This record gives sequence, structure tokens and C-alpha cells, in this order.
Amino acid sequence: MFQTIHRDIQSVLERDPAARSVLEIALLYPGLHALWAHRVAHWLWTRGFKLLARWISQIARGVTGIEIHPGAKIGAGFFIDHGMGVVIGETAEVGDNVTLYHGVTLGGTSLNKGKRHPTLEDNVVIGAGAKVLGAITIGACSRIGANAVVVRSVPANSVVVGVPGQIVHRREERATTQPDLNHGVMPDMIGASVISLMARVGALEQLIVRRETNGRARELEMEEEEFVI
Repeated sequence: MFQTIHRDIQSVLERDPAARSVLEIALLYPGLHALWAHRVAHWLWTRGFKLLARWISQIARGVTGIEIHPGAKIGAGFFIDHGMGVVIGETAEVGDNVTLYHGVTLGGTSLNKGKRHPTLEDNVVIGAGAKVLGAITIGACSRIGANAVVVRSVPANSVVVGVPGQIVHRREERATTQPDLNHGVMPDMIGASVISLMARVGALEQLIVRRETNGRARELEMEEEEFVI
């Protein structure tokens, strides 16, 4: 238990530059409080005390603004930055060293009782306001951009942006086990699409101009031939 608490606090120190002391983290970080409450609730849930587990999770939701279903499985080194509005569903599975920002939803898209929430592998970072929906898998060391809506599985070492989420593969796998927190640097998929479209339109315009020019030149040649005849 003490090793788990130490790991949770250490993950905050490693990923939040605003954290100044262990006491401050233990007393004032709602993401940490929600995680500790979930660990208790999940222990009760797996041992059949489901009503009590839900009661604890609802109290934590009211105090922290973070809703984690007691059935969700969460690994070590989990960090919720700020946390307000975070929702994690019953069958969600979260790996080690995962980071979520405020407004993230790990939601379901099915009425079935089985697996219906996402699985996040190790070292995943999900930006503020992003929605990851359905029984999909987000591969290890991937980043989900802020406000992205992800409804399909994502391979490891990927970046996802946009609505619906568009996958951009990284060139190299990350050698470190630390999550990539540089989630402010994201490719502009819409901008790239617009640039590609403009280039295509420009090429078509040039083709039309060339054909019109060639056609006009041919007409002039034919007129000259008729004049000579």
C-alpha cells in the first residue's frame, strides 16, 4: 500500500511542474484523491461489495469532479492533471504511467454488459477534452490531442488529432518509459488537407490553361491553313 501511494505521488512530481512538495500533492490534488478513492472502491467492487464501492466512487465524484467507475482497472503511475470533468467507464482498462487532462472521457458506445469502454496501454497521454469511445485500444506511447474524438483503435507510437480522430504515425518508437507530455505539438491535419487541396486545384487550373492555350493555337493554325488555301 505504501509503495503504491509513493508511486502515485512520484508520478505527480514527475509530470506536474507546479507541484512543489509531497504535502501539497497529498492534500490538494483532486486527481490523486480520486485515484486513491478508486483504489478502495475497486478493491470492494472485486470482492462483491458493489453498492458500497459505488457509494465511495460517488462521494469522490462530488468532492473531486472526477468520476471513475469502481469496475475500471487502473495501473500504476496514473496521473490526472486538474481532473475536473474526467469520466472513466466501468470496463475501461488503463495501463501504467498514463496521463489524462481535464474533461477526458473514456466512454462506452454499446448497451451490452460486456467490454464496452477503451483500453489504454502504457505511457498514453490524452489531452484536455478528448473523448475516447468504445471497446477500442490506444497503443502504448500514443498521444491524443485536445478535444479529439477517437472511435477506432490506435497503434502504438501514434498521434491522434481531430474529429473524428485522424491517426498520424510517429517515425520512431520511444525508447523511454516516460509518457510524452508534449501534447501541445500536434500536426495540423485540416491545414495539411487544405494545402494539399489547394495544390491540386492549382495543378488542375494550370492543366486547363494549357489545354485552352493549345486549343486556341490549333484554331489559329487551322484558320491560317484555310486562308492559304
